[in-house]
Amino acid sequence: MADKNSKFEQNTPGRFYVDDQCIACDACVMEAPLFFAMNDEEGHAYVKLQPKTDAEIEQCNEALEACPVEAIGKDG
Repeated sequence: MADKNSKFEQNTPGRFYVDDQCIACDACVMEAPLFFAMNDEEGHAYVKLQPKTDAEIEQCNEALEACPVEAIGKDG
């Protein structure tokens, strides 16, 4: 389970975030490329844009479900 106290500072502030458990697998970027990006220098994903519509939130929830290490949270 993601921990909002361990989220990367690069995340855009809001509900969704990626924390320090990320293994840079790229699953979230594949599921929701408008909202997640990879920081290749530091080796982790981050939220680049927060969703606004129900459809966008669903995309981010799908990315959360696809994360193999539960590094995405939605309680930010």
